[in-house]
Amino acid sequence: MFDKILIANRGEIACRVIETARALGVKTIALYSDADRAAKHVALADEALHIGHGSAPADSYLLGDEIIALAKQSGAKAIHPGYGFLSENPDFVEAVEAAGLTFIGPSADAIRKMGLKDAAKVLMEAAGVPVVPGYHGANQQADFLKAEADKIGYPVLIKAVAGGGGKGMRLVEAGSEFAEALASARGEATTAFGNADVLIEKYIQQPRHIEIQVFGDGTHAVHLFERDCSLQRRHQKVIEEAPAPGMSDEMRAAMGAAGVRAAEAIGYKGAGTVEFIVDGSDGLRADGFWFMEMNTRLQVEHPVSELITGVDLVEWQLRVAAGESLPAQQEDLAISGHAFEARLYAEDVPKGFLPATGTLTHLQFPAGCRADSGVRAGDTISPWYDPMIAKVIVHGPTRAIALSRLSQALAETEVGGTVTNLAFLGGLAGHAGFSRGEVDTGLIARDLESLVAAPEMQPHHQVAAAMQALGLINTSWDSGFSLWADLHRSVHLSQDGALIEAMVEVAGPDRQVWTLQSDSGSVELVANRRGGIWDLGGHSLPNLSQAGPVITVYADYGLRFEVIDPLERDATAGGDLNVVEAPMPGLVKAVFAKAGAEVKEGDRLAILEAMKMEHSLLAARDGTVAEVLAAEGDQVEAGAALVRLEES
Repeated sequence: MFDKILIANRGEIACRVIETARALGVKTIALYSDADRAAKHVALADEALHIGHGSAPADSYLLGDEIIALAKQSGAKAIHPGYGFLSENPDFVEAVEAAGLTFIGPSADAIRKMGLKDAAKVLMEAAGVPVVPGYHGANQQADFLKAEADKIGYPVLIKAVAGGGGKGMRLVEAGSEFAEALASARGEATTAFGNADVLIEKYIQQPRHIEIQVFGDGTHAVHLFERDCSLQRRHQKVIEEAPAPGMSDEMRAAMGAAGVRAAEAIGYKGAGTVEFIVDGSDGLRADGFWFMEMNTRLQVEHPVSELITGVDLVEWQLRVAAGESLPAQQEDLAISGHAFEARLYAEDVPKGFLPATGTLTHLQFPAGCRADSGVRAGDTISPWYDPMIAKVIVHGPTRAIALSRLSQALAETEVGGTVTNLAFLGGLAGHAGFSRGEVDTGLIARDLESLVAAPEMQPHHQVAAAMQALGLINTSWDSGFSLWADLHRSVHLSQDGALIEAMVEVAGPDRQVWTLQSDSGSVELVANRRGGIWDLGGHSLPNLSQAGPVITVYADYGLRFEVIDPLERDATAGGDLNVVEAPMPGLVKAVFAKAGAEVKEGDRLAILEAMKMEHSLLAARDGTVAEVLAAEGDQVEAGAALVRLEES
């Protein structure tokens, strides 16, 4: 076993690797960019080294030569790549090995064979792995591709051969739409991957995304059963589970065998995932799954496989990389119970799932769940990296019990300081169809409106925020004489743009009579304290936290209130429709607006690249462009004015 390894990554996966390495007695070296100097993974590691010349991945975690040099200087014997960044870069693997170090993962040859979707599918066909009907060849002429799509039959999917994360992917419902969709897919693929080549696949009408966790030692491989990752939004996984609902023994055996054939066909070493598209229109059938791609690394969702098998996949990675053979044979592996993983992100769901930044003023997970996180209270979600806060993971003896535990864990998770997708995840966990196991990749899109609906404002939550704002929670006769001299107090709060005036008549340290005034009318509520516990009109006082003017009430997945000074309230609180601003720090990728041009509401005026995603900035109204205040390539801060329209 290695005595010391360097982790060429950050965040929750770096923390995850450190945890297992420490259990094996292996010392760890963390890397950190400028933005990550005080990050959680830095604090957990035995050593930490600064990498690069800035915060952007290209200036830090993607500097392969510098990473290798630091590994050698520090005495590390191996490099664990985590996932993302350099984890699937075959040139980096070769450079690591040329430096006399061990790469904890597959060979460069295996990564290359699976790196391009079209070549991988040809290889898989030869290995006897079923692939989706389609065209995966070298001829990229538009007319030829259109003819191939016509032969396959619509609907078809255009996919970038070097793609991932849904980039360079377009659904084509009819032949008349093909040319425009092809041009769009190629443009996005060129921007994202520097490769405009595409493949054409038959689109499965009620698709499920089921993947097989495989593990190899370079010669032989085993599978650790399946994960269902069908709950997706725009091709991004949201909640994963293992095993897949509705899976038969026959289909599990067929998919597992196909995954093992795929791994052994390329001499795979380490943890990998073989992803399949499954036709769920008539139940799961052994002849109804097809190879999509292989991820030659550890997956984000690997914990659900760990919980149902009792295997530590990172431990297996370290042991096999150190020269051991497979730690278990196929007959040694079995499924125990059911597991779910929900990806908790800092993102503004009502604003179209816009990634968010901010300092985490409060972060707490309930007992009984596994929370893999790379951040702590006090840490900042920066614009440089993926805005994941944590993976909330649960296990139970049955799917129903595990799902109930997931719902409870999400309801009891507390995050302060930034908006999150917690309520959205809670809505999914409670979705009736999902509860029945009726899952496919279109579920979220079909029911998005109900899943993102904001909760109704409840008076007891508003009173709780007002009590926090006025310091009326921890009151006593000993400390409160000056308080009782002023029996009437009020505070103005804002919640999701709605203004509330909360007025209270204090009748002593244990009784308060509240009146809430808003556009929807007036409500009265009496707060009484009995045995040290506040009762707000029949509801217990929830947990709260406050950072500056922002109060978070930990109910309904976290309700944010802002204390407002009515004398300083901005008369333009409705927003300035004349100015298009950057919603977060980022890089101006493109500017389409031109001074003097007429625009319509919804027209795309610019593209901002932030948090590994591109965000289209749209005109809020019809009008004429007065000024273009930013240029392509500009690095801008949140709130920076990019385009201004003439006054209407």
